[in-house]
Amino acid sequence: MTPAASATAPVFQVNLQRGFGGGEVYTVAFTAALKRLGIETTVFVDPRSAAWSALPVARMRLERLKSFEELPGRLRGYPPARIVFHTLAPSDVVGELRAQGHFAIAFAHMPLYGRDPRPLFPYDLTLAGSRHVIASLSAAGIERVYPQALYGIAQLERAGNDSGPLRARSRYDWDRHKVRDRALGVLEPLWRLFLPERIFARRPGLTLGIASRITPIKQFPLLFEHLAPVLARHRDVHLEIFGSGGYASVRDLTRALRPMRGQMRFWGHQHDVSAAYRSMDFLLTGLPEKEALGLNVIEAQACGTPVLAPDAPPFDETVAHGTTGLRYRDPRKDGGAGFQNALELILGGGFRFDAELAKAHLAHFSEDAFAERIRALARTLGILGAERAAAS
Repeated sequence: MTPAASATAPVFQVNLQRGFGGGEVYTVAFTAALKRLGIETTVFVDPRSAAWSALPVARMRLERLKSFEELPGRLRGYPPARIVFHTLAPSDVVGELRAQGHFAIAFAHMPLYGRDPRPLFPYDLTLAGSRHVIASLSAAGIERVYPQALYGIAQLERAGNDSGPLRARSRYDWDRHKVRDRALGVLEPLWRLFLPERIFARRPGLTLGIASRITPIKQFPLLFEHLAPVLARHRDVHLEIFGSGGYASVRDLTRALRPMRGQMRFWGHQHDVSAAYRSMDFLLTGLPEKEALGLNVIEAQACGTPVLAPDAPPFDETVAHGTTGLRYRDPRKDGGAGFQNALELILGGGFRFDAELAKAHLAHFSEDAFAERIRALARTLGILGAERAAAS
């Protein structure tokens, strides 16, 4: 279904996530690309999320929305609008909006493998940020899918930069909905008062790094069940973890890393992500099938840091093997033998990041390329009229 063209149709976005992850980074980039095309947009956000107001995004128009159910009332009386949902609304809300004449668009920020596709059924169109996600939508029987992957971009300035060195912060991202987490969240700052401050310094040898939220989607514990024994045989290889996660996710990752005791360190979430990427020799990804694209993969390469990733979608879209990183066989299939071979190649000096050859690959993830993808989408949605096209 394609909406009738209307260069003056309002454009709204809805993102009611309280946390701030890849989907929220993407929302910021999407908003900036629309603005570059002369298309104003309002983003409805959860009033309990403090992250949005802290973002250095000029002239980003935010409105607080306590619940999806408020949206039809807020938009009643507006001319037919294009509404992009980065978090999915209940079907009755979508139905009411469509009855008002609005065009409802879902953005699938995660692949559907192993997920219930029914929340996407009510929408007029579904967007995705990688071919991997598009394939999962097709496999799940979602028919109204925009055929082009709307690849994201590196946004290294999104949280500003700390002027000082990287310092150890909490490895936990406490869930305020859980009594245990609320209690531990109160106690943690107290026990951290008794810990000496740790400032990051590289150790001799090869530094591998994680720069990511520690979430079940990444499957880090399962990954390191296979990789930790390999890394433990190379005592001059170190793992630095820049990111935080829920109690269970951090606990399970810590257990999986036991063979590497003394080789790994947690640093918590870092505001200066550029410094985190540049502090490592290689970025390590998680396992592939639940990953939509991996903005951290793009960001690391933009900083000149190569990536080590399983050879599977979506990493075959983001890592140019032999140029911007190395892809190895999924360790669940070979017990980590492919990772061992990649590691030996690196330790033997057989790989280097080729900045010149990387330019063509990274151009796919540039702001200009992203703006062109959003321009094509805007034409499909009928919101890029002659005046807007000329202005952009």
